[in-house]
Amino acid sequence: DHCSILTLPLRMHSLQVDSVQRWMEDLRHMTEVECMCVLQAKPIGVEEDTQGELIVATGDHVARNNLQTLLRRALVVSTELGKMFQRLEKGRWQRVHSTAVRANCHVRSLVHEYSTARNTPAEMQKYEKSLLEKCMELTTITERCLHTEDEFFLKSMREAIHEILTDVSDSFSHMIDMALANEIQILIRQIESSDSVYTIGSAISNLLSLTQDGPQLCRIIAKEGAVVALFKICRQDCFSDLYAHALRTVASICCVEEGINQLEKVDGILCLADILTDGNSAEAARAEAAAVVAQITSPHHTSTQHLGSFLESMQDIVTALIKLCESASCGEVFLLASAALANITFFDSMACEILLQLNAIHILLQSCKDRQRVDTPYSKDQVVTILANLSVLEQSSSEVLQEKGILLQLLGEKPSSSSPSEGAACERVQQKAAVTLARLSRDPDVAQTAIQLQAVPRLIELCRSPAERNNSDSVLVACLAALRRLAAGCPDSIEAADHQQLIKPRLVDSFLLCSNMEESFV
Repeated sequence: DHCSILTLPLRMHSLQVDSVQRWMEDLRHMTEVECMCVLQAKPIGVEEDTQGELIVATGDHVARNNLQTLLRRALVVSTELGKMFQRLEKGRWQRVHSTAVRANCHVRSLVHEYSTARNTPAEMQKYEKSLLEKCMELTTITERCLHTEDEFFLKSMREAIHEILTDVSDSFSHMIDMALANEIQILIRQIESSDSVYTIGSAISNLLSLTQDGPQLCRIIAKEGAVVALFKICRQDCFSDLYAHALRTVASICCVEEGINQLEKVDGILCLADILTDGNSAEAARAEAAAVVAQITSPHHTSTQHLGSFLESMQDIVTALIKLCESASCGEVFLLASAALANITFFDSMACEILLQLNAIHILLQSCKDRQRVDTPYSKDQVVTILANLSVLEQSSSEVLQEKGILLQLLGEKPSSSSPSEGAACERVQQKAAVTLARLSRDPDVAQTAIQLQAVPRLIELCRSPAERNNSDSVLVACLAALRRLAAGCPDSIEAADHQQLIKPRLVDSFLLCSNMEESFV
């Protein structure tokens, strides 16, 4: 799954605080209902000196605080509204009302805090006013339900409350989106107007942090023009130190179609090709450019319009990526470059032909021997994906023959930990290695070499032992197919008992037999 690779960049936390300070921050957003009802979200007075300090705080600090407060408050309100829907469904009127009071207080507090920190746009002010009125209506109407046991009345009120609650939820979501868009616009203006590497870097960090909060935020970020602003940075030599940071953010934004569309509009692919092919570009910048390529070529995207302009630069990009695989100084760089290549080989056979001309099979298989570059099953997954796609071409057989044994080693891939994701990666490596072997074994020379290198016993072991393949059905099917291909060319390579169970029956019957096997059967 190449899309998952692109989540490699770790989320950058906006606040670096110790645990007590973090607890006090969170405490502010989880206030007692009684206190909030009395205070009605009015600010507590502070000394003039302190107030001055808050106002004079750096733009970066203010932006970060606003975003943190906004997201935390939004989460608290969304949680309360969710609880209200559940409690309304169960008819727990006392709790419905207390939750409505809490939600009302949190919304008022959020609106007050945000409007104090920012000059709220006029359109947003209308939403705030309407939302506060609806929250108050919700509190009033739920209170009325506490003083009656009339089932008919309560049923009609439940429907009315549900309608108001749905309206409040929709209005709140829209208001939060507007507030986040406002904050994002401020960050983008900092990127576009500042000459300070520090200021721009801080704004990019905040954008990157926001992208980790899900696709909805990525859509807002893309809509507000972040991709355009980030590529402007990547086209200025004076900001070369920020290229990697900017491209990492672009890759995160491009998990949604809106981000890719923005990239296409600013000829982002040409910019990526320039960075990848520039010998003077830092390895980190080229690696993050590879991450963007991997993201926009992911098979998970439904739209492929952007691939038209990609094809124009494909020769340069593919050449640069295989060079990056060869020269990578660490596992993460190799992973990003190979993931991009793996995705590219899925959508255009020309890329496979280019890779063969560039001696890619030798480079990739040799890299599997280098623990510094290929240090996880995730990297091997990318390598074997490329090999599986290249193996469709007839001329790939002779290339693989020169690298005897390495492909078969991939059939023996096992996880080094109990991590489910690592186990899944190992399954993909085994499956694709078997698929590659089956495709290549149409060449009698490859089939003979595979048999000499003991491919058959390993394939049989994977078929018969569920634990060896992590109980994976896809690995089982691929191994049965590879065995049958080898048996077709070299029948004597498989013993009679194995032939009777794994080769002679229909594929589905052999599959059912092997998938029901217990360890003791082996």
